[in-house]
Amino acid sequence: GFLEYWVDRCVFNSTELKDIEYISSYYFNKVEDVRFSSSVGKFVGYTEPGLKYAENWNKDQAYLSQMRAEKERYCHNNIGVDYQVA
Repeated sequence: GFLEYWVDRCVFNSTELKDIEYISSYYFNKVEDVRFSSSVGKFVGYTEPGLKYAENWNKDQAYLSQMRAEKERYCHNNIGVDYQVA
């Protein structure tokens, strides 16, 4: 069988939006094909299929805008759950 999945994660050093990186990685059979990083601002492919996905998704400005907004929606809005400030 085949296994396809994606993982969204937030990497942060503080609660400030500028210090947060949102990463969405897409895998096929445990190999990362393509990744969106808010630090890069676009998709980057790592395999032959991933390069094609990245090329197509980076052409779609609406989709890129949506992914860029995920840093605030997904990471910043939920940071209180993940990051405890003493």
